[in-house]
Amino acid sequence: MRRIKRAERENAEPTKGELAVLQVLWQHGPSTVRFVHDTLNETKESTQYTSTLKLMQLMADKGMLGRDETNMKHVYSPLLEEGGTKGHLLSKFIDTMYQGSVGNMVIALLGNEKTSEEDLKNIKKLLAEMEKNKK
Repeated sequence: MRRIKRAERENAEPTKGELAVLQVLWQHGPSTVRFVHDTLNETKESTQYTSTLKLMQLMADKGMLGRDETNMKHVYSPLLEEGGTKGHLLSKFIDTMYQGSVGNMVIALLGNEKTSEEDLKNIKKLLAEMEKNKK
């Protein structure tokens, strides 16, 4: 197994399946394959346990996950930092879908029917704080 450099890990682009595994680990902390598998199957189409196991083993080989093998049940933990990974994926998304314009993305999001009154209230509060801090 090759050693993964930190810079490589920070610019990792997890697949949809890998991101689902990472979301479980970010939310619940170090976990067994069984726990991750059961959690994933609660929220999406059912998959085989062996598929989840193989995916997590590959993620460990890629340097995305750490594996504690001191007990009978291996416990996996995320090696990718949540904020950095999401920030990298968001930047790539903005570049690809909105030609790098955060403003265009925000306008598209605010025009979306999923934007709730609570979301708008929080956005207005954030904008007011940002304006206040600029002065």
